[in-house]
Amino acid sequence: MNQDLKGLGVALVTPFLENGQIDFEGLTRLVKHCISGNVDYLVVLGTTAETATLSNSEKEQVISHINKVNNGQIPMVIGIGGNNTQEIINQVKQVDTSIFTAVLSVVPMYVKPSQKGIEAHYTAIADHSPLPVLLYNVPSRTGVNMQAQTTANLALHPNIIGIKEATGDFSQVLAVIKSVPQDFLVISGEDLLALPLITAGGHGVISVVGQAFPEAFSSIVNNGLAAKNTTAYNTLYKYTAAIDNAFAEGNPVGIKATLNALEICNTTVRLPLVEASTGLKQAIQDFIK
Repeated sequence: MNQDLKGLGVALVTPFLENGQIDFEGLTRLVKHCISGNVDYLVVLGTTAETATLSNSEKEQVISHINKVNNGQIPMVIGIGGNNTQEIINQVKQVDTSIFTAVLSVVPMYVKPSQKGIEAHYTAIADHSPLPVLLYNVPSRTGVNMQAQTTANLALHPNIIGIKEATGDFSQVLAVIKSVPQDFLVISGEDLLALPLITAGGHGVISVVGQAFPEAFSSIVNNGLAAKNTTAYNTLYKYTAAIDNAFAEGNPVGIKATLNALEICNTTVRLPLVEASTGLKQAIQDFIK
């Protein structure tokens, strides 16, 4: 098992200025906030980063800046996904392996491949990737669910080391944990279900809300991994409202409003997303107070 990716990972947002340009000062504050809050690793250019709206040049700038601020303090994972298998292979071949620990790649969206197609897609990526691959199953975004048996089949590939599982179906989570090798990482892709997944035998979470409240979420995850379940759940219950707020109007709309309330970055998102409503901003302010 890759111990570097056990525990609390955070899917970083890309802060923007009001004019829509990347806010590098806000990005610096965010990375430092996460590191000082005992986050175990950073996920760069995931869905939460609004990667679909970033140009290739902007992606390179984001990677370079995060790497500079992090300066090797904690591991980093790079998000590279899409529905063009060959293009993903081309991109992963260019990854700087001195910077990143693994590649996180989402199930192909929009085209709705069969289970055999999903398996062939990931096998092709893993065969060519210079870094270990983390699967990412999030059917609410992709339109297709990677079934537990498909995950189990892929878990036998020597270059596929784990899965970020975000089905929302806990019976599938249990089926995945039961069917994969013990050294295969099963990571929650949902903040609210992270602790139940850990107590069922999973290994951590790639969190959205954890970048706003890293110390609290680190405590939840570490206590869960240490089987201190009462302590872990007592902390989680204090943050369920923060999780609800973060996803009430979509991701990363809510988490950017939360980070704004913490004076880390502003609320700006790129179309087709729009920033949080006045009501949601007030609910977030009330929670933080």
